[in-house]
Amino acid sequence: MRTRSRIIGSLEGVYREAFDKAAAGDDQSRMDALDFGFQRDQVLLEVLLDVRDGLAGLRPDDTPDESSLLDKARAIRKFTKLGSR
Repeated sequence: MRTRSRIIGSLEGVYREAFDKAAAGDDQSRMDALDFGFQRDQVLLEVLLDVRDGLAGLRPDDTPDESSLLDKARAIRKFTKLGSR
């Protein structure tokens, strides 16, 4: 599993490349849009990583992940409390 810092670093790299191209073209509106998009995507990604970390904590670390896709979906439903009661 990729680390949180590696994932955020990848996101930053993609945005940095696009931002540098916009800066080279002196496109301020594009730079502003990219800055906003990066901040929005970073927050959403942090939330997803928190959910991933929370789901990983539902099973002991020494247990191999051999659950089926259906079992994983049930775990997510239970974790988010969206399942029938």
